[in-house]
Amino acid sequence: MQTNWPGLTDQLRPQLKNLHTGAPGVMKAFSAIAQAALAPKALDTKTKELLSLGIAVATRCDDCIAFHAKAALEQGASRDEVLETLGIAIYMGAGPAVMYASHALEAFAQFDAART
Repeated sequence: MQTNWPGLTDQLRPQLKNLHTGAPGVMKAFSAIAQAALAPKALDTKTKELLSLGIAVATRCDDCIAFHAKAALEQGASRDEVLETLGIAIYMGAGPAVMYASHALEAFAQFDAART
């Protein structure tokens, strides 16, 4: 079974909006953390999104893979950069990370195909 990664992000948006409405303080704080963490400093935002994608693979979070594959592409990540990132995730996460790395690569490819 192949996941429709762009569709997954679209599918999640209404519930994320419900979280923003139902728990505005928590979600506003989470958004502030994300903005602060992704702000370019010693590392640029593209590198930080690649790190986030690798962590998503290592923690086996499909929803996170979808959002960070898309964000990495939007920040200018190449397929080769994604593959190197997934190699590190596999190294750190062993066998289960191999399976989730295949998810992340497919998600990146689908978002890239949708963009063109």
